[in-house]
Amino acid sequence: MTSSPTVLDSDFRYIDKKGNLLRTRTELTVAQMLTFLEEDYEYNHKLSLKNGKEVVIDFKTKKGLIEVIDNEKDIKKYREIKDDMPDQKVMAIGHPKFSSQIKELEDIVFYDKTPQTGSIFLEDASFSFDYAHILPLVEKCSILHGHTSSVMVELVGQMKDNLLLDFGIAKKIIKEVVNVFDHKFFINRKYLKSEDESHYQISFEGPKGMFDLQVPKNTTYLLEGEATVENLSSEIIKLLAPKMPSNVEAVGVYIYEGYNKGSHIISNISR
Repeated sequence: MTSSPTVLDSDFRYIDKKGNLLRTRTELTVAQMLTFLEEDYEYNHKLSLKNGKEVVIDFKTKKGLIEVIDNEKDIKKYREIKDDMPDQKVMAIGHPKFSSQIKELEDIVFYDKTPQTGSIFLEDASFSFDYAHILPLVEKCSILHGHTSSVMVELVGQMKDNLLLDFGIAKKIIKEVVNVFDHKFFINRKYLKSEDESHYQISFEGPKGMFDLQVPKNTTYLLEGEATVENLSSEIIKLLAPKMPSNVEAVGVYIYEGYNKGSHIISNISR
């Protein structure tokens, strides 16, 4: 019997909107929160201590410093900065397993607060779809072509009894939504020129010339905007959000287009 490979945090690439390659999902969450709050930051900021030693803090903002505590070295670094710069505001975000070592520090934020905000992520072979699209504004992609894309979904919200949402229920919802996208032709609605009961007439002038296509309605998906992988991520979120229970407050969707590239969009759910 073939066993499934173990997926480690190091197997994923976390990239913020500034293009920084982050080390962990926690760092990505911090970056997303700062962006959401419109708080500018510098990642991997270098600090020079009074003894001449140089240390790197994870995030520097106008209001203070943030360090993600992942190991013993981070605890030591945090304490060095606090001792060397007593007037500098420093906040640390740490895993509960380190709490016994630094519980006396009031400005540490742990993950065992009540109520708990948590997230789960799901990636499954069934969360993939084949599709065709045209991007008239991008020369290379301005002809009809297709992709096979895989999807990973992250759900964020308030946990109940240490549970955000049962994986089986979440998987069923995600699979239903992804199946809507399978073997569809995606195109910006603005290129729709006419339609009848069964077909759309799509027409536009692109870098490769004039396109005039008649496509079946049942295999075509009209989008509000260009058929980019970013827009597909947003469209999946739009379909997922109404199906989520009330404790799920945000949905993030990763879509991989080919190897080692894709899009990640995260959005709050408004109710």
